Amino acid sequence: MNILVIDGQGGRLGRKLLESIRKTCPEADITAVGTNSIATQNMLGAGCANQLATGENAVIVACRTAQVIVGPFGITAADSMMGEITPAMANAVASSAAYRVLIPMNLCNTYVAGVAKGSAAILEDALNHIRELAERL
Repeated sequence: MNILVIDGQGGRLGRKLLESIRKTCPEADITAVGTNSIATQNMLGAGCANQLATGENAVIVACRTAQVIVGPFGITAADSMMGEITPAMANAVASSAAYRVLIPMNLCNTYVAGVAKGSAAILEDALNHIRELAERL
């Protein structure tokens, strides 16, 4: 299974996702793309991705071949994450044939109703869903 993890800003969520996905799906081919070099560097520190890249074009290219895209909800919204998600990035994620597992977060002028800020249960639910996808694929 080809999993794409996208994160921006400090890359902390991406790093946590990479570590957890690698434990859950050890055989997965995982690509990590940071929207900036700091996010990529932090995800690199996890040591769990098969490939790493940075920036808009990397997101666009990786979305073409991903089977599953994982990241914060903001990766589907142009100009989110303090402007790090360009319209082209958001379009690439939204129009990809990949299955998307989005982590809801109440940040950057976006409120997702029913979501508790920083809930570990949300991340656990996402990882359980990725595990189920890996078993089906």
